[in-house]
Amino acid sequence: MESKLNAKLGQLLPALADDLSQLQAISPHALAYLGDAVYELYIRSHYLLPPKRSQAYHRLVVAQVRAEAQALHLRSLTPYLTSTELDIVRRGRNAATKPPKRVNPEIYQQASSLETLVGYLYLTDCQRLTQLLHKLDFEQHSNE
Repeated sequence: MESKLNAKLGQLLPALADDLSQLQAISPHALAYLGDAVYELYIRSHYLLPPKRSQAYHRLVVAQVRAEAQALHLRSLTPYLTSTELDIVRRGRNAATKPPKRVNPEIYQQASSLETLVGYLYLTDCQRLTQLLHKLDFEQHSNE
């Protein structure tokens, strides 16, 4: 099922991925904005089966899209990242501005970095994005 979702996501990719100069002009904020949506869609599809009540879906997804869980996921992925991906993570961290009051600024920066990476890979290499997302352990963080 996930391979079908990835194929559908690949069909949604704009022609932007082919134009490197346009891609480099996209700000880390914009990449994080896109990455946030892609990451949440991936999480939602991950929990889709077996079927659950709406409240259970919501609880599971919210646990994974929280900044704290995203920061943990970024730290678990870091050893697998290429130098280009690490540079995107750094750009995302440096672009993260004022965090919400409830979130530690460092955690917020890490979460924004993950979203930036997801947005970047969504536009440039969906297969690599899928590879990295498969490395995440969502069950470990679902009760936090």
